[in-house]
Amino acid sequence: MVHDGLLALPQWLLVGLALGLASSVLAACLFVVADRLYPAKQAHRRRGDGEHRRRTELRDYLDAIDEPYAEDHFVEGQHVAFYLPERDVAITFDARAFYRIERSPTHPVLVEHEMPGVHLGDRLPFSVPDVDFGPTEAESRVDPATAAFTELGVPSTATLEEVKSAYRQKVKEVHPDQGGDEDEFKRVREAYTTAKQHAG
Repeated sequence: MVHDGLLALPQWLLVGLALGLASSVLAACLFVVADRLYPAKQAHRRRGDGEHRRRTELRDYLDAIDEPYAEDHFVEGQHVAFYLPERDVAITFDARAFYRIERSPTHPVLVEHEMPGVHLGDRLPFSVPDVDFGPTEAESRVDPATAAFTELGVPSTATLEEVKSAYRQKVKEVHPDQGGDEDEFKRVREAYTTAKQHAG
C-alpha cells in the first residue's frame, strides 16, 4: 500500500529528492575530508597564546629576581610550569596539580592565565626584591585614545559607525568562543569603550 503511494508521487519529485540527498551526502563528505586534510591550526594556536604570554612574563620575572628555576618540571607526580629547586616551590596553571602538591612538603603556587607575571611575587612564599616592570618611556607617552583606535585598526578620525564596524569585525577574530585569546578580547573591548568616547 505504501509502495503504491510512492508511485503516485511525480517522478520529477522523486528525482529531485534523490539528487538533494546525494548532494548533501557529497557535501558532508567533502567537509570531513577537508577538515582532516586542512585542520584549523590558527584557532588552536590562538588558544595557547595566553598561556605562552604568561609563561614568558613569569620567566622574565623569575630572571629579574635572579631565582633559579626549572621549566615544565614534574613535582610529586604532577606536571608544573615552573619549579624553584632552591625554595621547593612549584608554580602551576593547573588547579588539580596545585591541590595534589599541596599535600606534599613542596609549596604550590597557583597562577591564572590572566595574571600578569609581575604579580607572581605577591604569591611566592618568600620575600622577593622589588622589580619595576612599568611601561617604557615610549609606552607611557602613547595617548589612550590613539592606542584604542590603533587596536581597532581605524584612524583616529574614525566616526562612531566606523568604530562600531571595526569592533564587530575584530571581535569575530579574537572572541574566545571563536578560538581567540581572552586577553586580546579584553584589550579589544577596552579599546572599543575608549574609541567610542573619542569618535568623531
